[in-house]
Amino acid sequence: MSGADDQGRTGGTEQGRPAFKRSRSHFADRITAAGGDDWPVEAGRYRLVVSRACPWASRALVVRRLLGLEDALSLAVTDPVQDERSWRFTLDPDGRDPVLGIRFLKEAYDARETGYPGGVSVPAVVDVPSGELVTNDYQQLTLDLSTEWTALHRPGAPDLYPKAHRDEIDEVMDGVYRDVNNGVYRAGFAGGQEDYERAYRDVFRRLDQLSQRLADRRYLVGDTITEADIRLFVTLVRFDAVYHGHFKCNRSKITEDPVLWAYLRDLYQTPGFGDTVDFDDIKRHYYLVHHSINPTGVVPVGPDLTTFLAPHHRDELGGRPFGDGTPPGPPPAGEGIPAPHRT
Repeated sequence: MSGADDQGRTGGTEQGRPAFKRSRSHFADRITAAGGDDWPVEAGRYRLVVSRACPWASRALVVRRLLGLEDALSLAVTDPVQDERSWRFTLDPDGRDPVLGIRFLKEAYDARETGYPGGVSVPAVVDVPSGELVTNDYQQLTLDLSTEWTALHRPGAPDLYPKAHRDEIDEVMDGVYRDVNNGVYRAGFAGGQEDYERAYRDVFRRLDQLSQRLADRRYLVGDTITEADIRLFVTLVRFDAVYHGHFKCNRSKITEDPVLWAYLRDLYQTPGFGDTVDFDDIKRHYYLVHHSINPTGVVPVGPDLTTFLAPHHRDELGGRPFGDGTPPGPPPAGEGIPAPHRT
């Protein structure tokens, strides 16, 4: 089964039909400041491979932008439409990544472990000198970018995982991951009615709780943007375009919740968030790759995404988006999203 992150697997049954279960990251090495038994942080050594369609990869894109790691950690962007050989570099000249020299991300996985039987997922970090995959641990990757790569952060980079709030951030992220990030997949790939309805209820129960939490505060934890906001953003920004219809999470749209809709617009208009979102890639991936859900391969034209740029008035709640830091500059040359893909 293909998913937007290719991390999904099936396991368990409901009346003989498979239920969705997300697999753990098989390659969980870390890149740390100390190195030691881990891989050492080193500018220019590693390449971040993403699909802009994938919400898990989008986390890494946002964090990399906010922290100003573009020069230290190069970027490879795959075609949003996979084939049986996994994520492919058909957006690059000759269909080959210009730095890694490979046509498919699977080649980096094979260089790390011959005959690896699992799925090929993004985000992935590849060691450029050896061509080997380092990690596909999407949960830990962005936390390490915030805490282990500090020597390479830009001046004015925000603290996305402040020590004083980590317990609360972790608690909020756990609920967001279980019921929202992963919940929409559990609904979309449910093996039967009971599994689907259970996931559906979890999604909207958590969204209602988050709406209440954000009614009188600008961000999820404290008064600045944290990793928790980034993890919620990547699902909210895809919700109306994909999850509402394609994954049958159709009780209501994000645009119909005044709090969550204003919160989403606030983040989307914040440098480092909306300028990493490619709606064309997102829709083409979900609607063209998930053949079991959308066998016709028809990609919807809507919704009207220009409304993401409408005033949100969330600044009236206070808060300091970047804390004591500053916003990132514009995306580097070659990394900007074409205007027709953003709205």
